[in-house]
Amino acid sequence: MSDTGTLRDVSDTARWVAIYRAEESERADALFDDPFARELAGERGAAIAREMPTRIAMGWPMVVRTAVIDELVLRCVRDGARTVLNLAAGLDARPYRLPLPADLRWIHVDMPAMVDYFRDAMRTRTPRCRVEFVGADLRDATTRREVLAAAADEAPVLAVSEGLLIYLSADDVAALADDLHRVAGARWWLSDLASPRLLKIMARRAASRLHDAGASLQFGPAEGTAFFAPHGWRETEFRSTWDEAVRLQRTVRGMWFWRLLMSLQSPAKREETRRMAGVALLEDASATTNESAGPTT
Repeated sequence: MSDTGTLRDVSDTARWVAIYRAEESERADALFDDPFARELAGERGAAIAREMPTRIAMGWPMVVRTAVIDELVLRCVRDGARTVLNLAAGLDARPYRLPLPADLRWIHVDMPAMVDYFRDAMRTRTPRCRVEFVGADLRDATTRREVLAAAADEAPVLAVSEGLLIYLSADDVAALADDLHRVAGARWWLSDLASPRLLKIMARRAASRLHDAGASLQFGPAEGTAFFAPHGWRETEFRSTWDEAVRLQRTVRGMWFWRLLMSLQSPAKREETRRMAGVALLEDASATTNESAGPTT
């Protein structure tokens, strides 16, 4: 594998992000431990991270996102999830590193080449739960529905789409939302979510490299999680990347200045800033009970 830092396709973003997980895991005060991340990223992942513009500024949100999704996955499992459907799973080693029940079913789905790479790299590792590997192009509607229908065999289902939606069109996200609700019958859906404002910021930093790799930044709905309401989903919780970075003490340099600016904003503008990026936990809107924490503001 070449160690050039050029992104070749969207799957290379998984190698890039794995470097941030590796670096966090190597800290004395690490928020999580991913002992597999550096090996999975390889020299190519390290080269991509080195050559990405504003690398340090890009790293802290990835670390915060990982830590928050770790917490919410574990909570949904405690609340009764029997199957975790991990879409565009990339190099996510959560079933190997999180304290999960041995009888939990974890379905690791990605493009066939990425699944083969991950599976080969982890062949000598023992997962904490039952792991199934599925190589599939989820852009094909028929293939996607077959994968989601199979996931429904052991419910309740938690769907995870970390790092996926931002690369899809609104129409593709709407179709996925419909299928997760109607075909997979998922109870929960956990995903990071960007805003139009964040897309503009990222476009100034790294969008050209991502675009050249066929990984254009597209999805950042102005209405936030309300986008998913017509497709059967309601927001259970929204963890603002901004707030969580402060809580977890993984903030960008000069955070005090940005917090000062926020304090001078109107309440509406402050809320817009908080929701510029975050992790959303959605729930089947038809559920009669809400076993997770209530909506947050």
